[in-house]
Amino acid sequence: MIAAATEGTFGQSTIVTKVVDLLYWRDVKKTGVVFGAALLLLLSLTVCSIVSVCSYVGLALLSVTICFRIYKGILQAIQKSDEGHPFKQYLDQEVALPEDVVHKYSDLALAKLNKTVCELRRLFLVEDLIDSIKFAGLMWVLTYVGSLFNGLTILILVLIGVFSCPIVYEKHQTQIDHYVALVNNQVKDIVGKVQAKVPGMKRKAE
Repeated sequence: MIAAATEGTFGQSTIVTKVVDLLYWRDVKKTGVVFGAALLLLLSLTVCSIVSVCSYVGLALLSVTICFRIYKGILQAIQKSDEGHPFKQYLDQEVALPEDVVHKYSDLALAKLNKTVCELRRLFLVEDLIDSIKFAGLMWVLTYVGSLFNGLTILILVLIGVFSCPIVYEKHQTQIDHYVALVNNQVKDIVGKVQAKVPGMKRKAE
């Protein structure tokens, strides 16, 4: 049991390490392929429907695999060799998801969902006036964002940010931390002044 837990922790750590290496462009070729494929997919969805994009991707993959299968078959017939199916090593691999992994991440997703529902209830029912006002401000900003960008455009911008912000922050961490600290101090000062002047806006802890 301890060995299984250790193996699971090690596997999770390995996945996190791979994701970090991917986002920080440790292997430029691998990250470029992943980023380019994801960006191409999202750009395709802006032009075609998701059904069309999935169909075209499926047709492209099938064209490659069928042509390769026929080519290897002809080559084996000419050379009179018996190499077998060209994709045999992939067909023999286990592709089923482990049940413990599925249960683990399902439980994590359920916990996150419950936490989100509780947080939304707290915000909409104004348990804390300051937090609810901040949330209302965020919703107001998002109305302008929604009028400027659609969902796919936002996803494209998020994808570009995910693959660019970590490496930019790594190279300019000192300067970015300095300006972020200045902005946080300014925000705290403004919130403190508002809480001091407006009755009923101080937190319960105070």
